[in-house]
Amino acid sequence: MLQPSTIQFLQKLKKNNNKEWFEKNRSTYELAKKDFIFFIENVINELKKKDTTLQHLEAKSCIFRINRDVRFSKNKTPYKTNFGASISKGGKKVSEAGYYLHIEPGQSFIGGGFWMPMGEELKKIRQEIDYNLDEFQKIISSKKFIQEFGGLEKSKEYLLSRPPKGYDIDNPAIEYLKFKSFIVSAKIEDVDLTNKSFLKKVVSSFETMIPFIYFLNRAIEN
Repeated sequence: MLQPSTIQFLQKLKKNNNKEWFEKNRSTYELAKKDFIFFIENVINELKKKDTTLQHLEAKSCIFRINRDVRFSKNKTPYKTNFGASISKGGKKVSEAGYYLHIEPGQSFIGGGFWMPMGEELKKIRQEIDYNLDEFQKIISSKKFIQEFGGLEKSKEYLLSRPPKGYDIDNPAIEYLKFKSFIVSAKIEDVDLTNKSFLKKVVSSFETMIPFIYFLNRAIEN
């Protein structure tokens, strides 16, 4: 579980998102960050028992920095009000499918998949789905996958209005071929964040994603 003080820090940061307050509370931030990194280390250690691609992954390579890039944003608040980690064999900097944990009071969630792949990667994923539709449908229609994430409902937020180039409207896989992202997510209630079963909950959700993640990464690696 995460420590209550970690969640309290994020709540206070949201109300005091300025450099002066942050510097006065930097020691509290460092403790909260350390707590989050420790939690992610435990997630990785458990998850690598099932996902063998994560064997040499370290938590620090998965954690996003708390400072916001405000150069091109109208929102000039200097800090993110969440802790986030992108877990994949290459950490957060590698463009591939993986697992994501977002901790933000009132808006926490477990996620995973491949958000907005680039053109060549997207083309490969679509081809893999087209060639192996039965396998893909079996993965996303499994009972546990539906229970955890509601299928690919989150992916439907990113859709082409027409079939992608090279695919006919009558293609049996056209529903999925229109996707621009291949992602799933599940909301986390605040009460779960500091529950002793939280680690087990996160790892279980990520394990449910493994066939989905493997399918997407197989596509882009071919």
